Order: sequence, then C-alpha cells, then structure tokens
Amino acid sequence: MPIRTDNYRSWIAGHDCLSDDEPQQIRQHIDTLENRPVFSIIVPAYETPAGALRAMIESVKTQIYPDWELCIADDGSKSPYIREVLEDAAAGESRIKLVFRSENGNISACSNTAMELATGSYLALLDHDDVLAPHALAMMADAINAHPDADIFYSDEDKLDDEGRRYDPYFKPDFNRELLYGQNFISHLGVFRTSAVKSVGGFRLGFEGSQDYDLVLRLVAATHGPIVHVPHVLYHWRLYPGAGTFSSTQHDRASLAARSAIREQLASRGQTATVEAGIAGYHRVRRHLVNWPRISIVIPTRDHANLLEECLQGLLNKTDYPDLDIIVADNGSSEPATSALFASMAAFGVRVVACPGEFNYSKINNDAVKQATGDHILFLNNDISILEPTWLKEMAAHLAETDVGAVGAKLLYPDGTLQHAGVTLGVLGVAGHTQRGAAKDSFGYFGQLGLARDVSCATAACLLVRRDVFEQIGGFDQDNLKVAFNDVDLCIRIGRSGHRIVWTPYASLMHHESKSRGSDVSGAKLKRFEQERIYMRERWGSILDTDPFWNPNLSLDSNDPEPAFPPRVRRPWLTTNSD
Repeated sequence: MPIRTDNYRSWIAGHDCLSDDEPQQIRQHIDTLENRPVFSIIVPAYETPAGALRAMIESVKTQIYPDWELCIADDGSKSPYIREVLEDAAAGESRIKLVFRSENGNISACSNTAMELATGSYLALLDHDDVLAPHALAMMADAINAHPDADIFYSDEDKLDDEGRRYDPYFKPDFNRELLYGQNFISHLGVFRTSAVKSVGGFRLGFEGSQDYDLVLRLVAATHGPIVHVPHVLYHWRLYPGAGTFSSTQHDRASLAARSAIREQLASRGQTATVEAGIAGYHRVRRHLVNWPRISIVIPTRDHANLLEECLQGLLNKTDYPDLDIIVADNGSSEPATSALFASMAAFGVRVVACPGEFNYSKINNDAVKQATGDHILFLNNDISILEPTWLKEMAAHLAETDVGAVGAKLLYPDGTLQHAGVTLGVLGVAGHTQRGAAKDSFGYFGQLGLARDVSCATAACLLVRRDVFEQIGGFDQDNLKVAFNDVDLCIRIGRSGHRIVWTPYASLMHHESKSRGSDVSGAKLKRFEQERIYMRERWGSILDTDPFWNPNLSLDSNDPEPAFPPRVRRPWLTTNSD
C-alpha cells in the first residue's frame, strides 16, 4: 500500500523543495547552533556503477552544512574506474578520505575500515549508490543540538528510480521498539554518536547483509538517551536494475543474521523467543512463556444470545490457553434465550455478573473487573468470533515485556477485510482505525499491517490489559466517556503512565460490527457522541494531533497513509509552515 507517486510528487513540489532563499537561511541557522558537530559519513563501496558513485559523492559535497568528512573504503573492487572516480573526487577536497582494501572481504569489515578513518563526533551511514538531501546534515545538526543526550538519530526516506525521480516515501513512526524487531527502519538516514558505536564494537563480522540492523539493535540496547526521529525525507535510496540484488544464498544469510541479532537483543531483555521469517522479507518474533498468567475475560452484553454463544464457544473450544476466568457482564438482558445460555454456560465456569442500569460501557467494564481473578484483563466484545487457537497466547506473550501495558489484536469484518490494526490519534477528528478496509492479507504501508508494532491506541473490542496498570490509572472514565472514545482515553493514559501498547497481526479474530454502524443512530445518541468528542478534544488537546506513530507528513483526513498538505512539521530555519 505505497503512497501514490503522483500524490507524492505534488507533495514534494509544494513542501519538500528548498526555495532559492533557503540555503542562506540554513547557513544563518547553522551559525546560531551552540554545538557544531562534525559528521563522519561512512561508505563501504564495492563495484559501484560510476554514475551512482559520483552522485553519492556529489550529494555529500553539496551539503549546506559544512562540517563533514566522507570516509570511503573500497572493498577490493576490480574495475579500474572505481579508483579513478574516488581519487578524482578527493583531489583538492581534504574532507574526503579514502582507503583501498587489497582484497574483497565483506561489508562488515569494509565498514569498520571506513570507520577507522573517522574523526567526527557522529557517524552517518550512507550506501555507496544512495543520495543525501542537501539539507540532511543541517537537519541532523539541529536535532543533535535539541537532544544533546541522544546517541541515535534517524530520518524519513524515499527511493530514486533509474532516472533519478523520487517515489515511495517511508514516512516513519517515532521510535517503535516492537516494530524494530520486525524491520530496520532506522538506518536510512541513521546518525549515531561515534563513541557509542565504538563502545558496542562497531560492525560485527558474521552479520553481513544485516550489519547495520545488528548495529542499530545493539545501540538501542545500550543507549540511555532518547532515540530521535527527524521527520523529514533526508535520504534517497537508489533502485535500478541490479541495485541491491542478492543471490538467494546471500539473502538467506542476511535474514539469518538479522534474526540472530533480534533474538540476541530480546534475550538481553530477559525474553526467550524464536525469530522467524515474516512478511515481505521482514521478521516475526514468537516469545515463549513457561508460566502463562491467569487472564480474566470481560464480555459486556445485553441479549444477542446467538452472538454471545458463538463468542463463548470460541473461548471454550477454540482457544488454546490454560488459565481463563470468563466473566459475562450482563447489562439487563431479558430474552429467554439469553437466560438459557447463561444457565448452560455456568457448567463450564462462565460467570455472569449483573451490571444493571443505563448502558455505560466504561462502568460495566470497571464493575466487572472488580470481580475478576486474573493477572491480566481481556476486554472482549460479545460479537467477536475466534478464528484460530493461539491468538490469546500471542497477545499474552507480549505482556512478558514489563514495559508493555496493553495488547491489541487484528480484527476482521465478516467479509474478510480489515476492521482494526491499531488506532491513530487525530485521524478524522479524535481517532481513526489505521488502514481500515484493507484486504485481509495486505502488508499495508511498509509492512505495518503484517508486523507487530507499538501503537498509541487499540480498540477495546479486543484489548488485553495488565491489571495492575489498569487499576493504577483508574480504569475506564465512566463519568465522561460512557460509550465513545473510552478505549482511546484509556490507552492514552496507559501510554502516559510509561507503558507501551502493542498491536499484533498474529492474533486475528472476526468482529461482526457492521461497517455501516451508526446509520440508524438516534438523536440522543448523536448528541452524546458529540459531547464525548468535545470532551476528548478538551481533555487531550494537541496530543490528539501528534500521534508519535503517525508521521506529521501523513494526513489526518484519512485512515490510509496519504501525504499531508501541508505537513504538520516545518524545517527549523523557517518561521512559517508555508514552505
């Protein structure tokens, strides 16, 4: 689900081209920086096409920020033009440093050789045929001044076709730990404090093809500072026939190396896991628990016995989980079929808790939790159908990470299209479901529908919450959010308590909620919804417009990733957002 090229090029023309006056504005901004870091740009090169090699070098030489050195190590290229191009570029330019390795070794060793040339306080990683935006280093210098305690910085990126035209931007999330276990979104453009890289041992032999990924994982594990996302497209990844191609053997080795690095970092966090091939060349983590915590499942209901029975049968007969406490929170059911269902389910340990009164979703759940015996609470709608047995183990395993407070699931409509893959703050007003309506097996934007990842919110139609966290933050807001947005509010408070919320595609269920829900809503319900919407805007304000996992270059007017016109971020030397 890439962004349409015509939309992206319109966005570039309006919002990502430097004006004629900007280079001078950038230089003036640079003069105001308290810290003028020197960037050592590390480039391992091997048999690079001459045109691409020259373009890479030129993109560094034309950086508006002047304090850089380009450290190129050639890994024993046989083509004579390589030396000619490199030596010609270095002639008269003391900031370009070269070393020619006598024999072809591997990219890890070559990268370390290039790093030996570095004297700068920060390293920037650049592939031998890619291109930097002219303001890339200026943006990174500004970020370093804003975050002097950070060791790791990264930017957005896009691709160049064989005619040098930009397309397929990756407008990335802010640091997303769970997503990092599935893909390396940091390296392009990745900038790292030199001392931090050296302290973790540089590039490790044996991780060729994933050497940058391995380095990033070790840096993330070691750092005590923030990991800073610079939400600007500063890196252009060149794709042309033959670019970045690997033999199947090389690809397999690179994938195995990546999985080994991921597994090692999970182990450093106390997690036992296997790491497998995921979608589209990415990776899937399976965490293993020895002792499965007790889970109380809270299901609010009022009649609809047929839906509830299907849900309960799925929990009892299709769910592979050893320790369940199932609570039906009954909000005034009156139909005989429902009473009969309650009586039959009691034999299987299903408890019915009376929650009388007006429908107040938040209060019903809060009251039911008081009767729960589990370590964790699963909030589950009565119109959920279980599709496969391991879904709850997948969700529970994420809570083995002590900084995870809640876990959401992949929910499908009955026609197989996507209903829920996480909730994005600010989209369509208060919050919207990410990429709703996508095909069941769609990878989504850069794999985001097929990879576990941190999200700001997940729907309480199926939400597993650490009980102590739920109680610590006071549960659902039953006074102000009786029906709408209570799960969004809950998740915001979970996040503000210092806990992550993870969404996983590997727990997949069917949600019978109608796609056209709301067409028959009464005036009173619409009034209540509007009151709750206003309350959310007043309570959370700008937080709703700054979801850290929804890039400010992406529109808030769509559930799907589309460029924002204008973006909600500006280059630091501009005083208005009209660039």
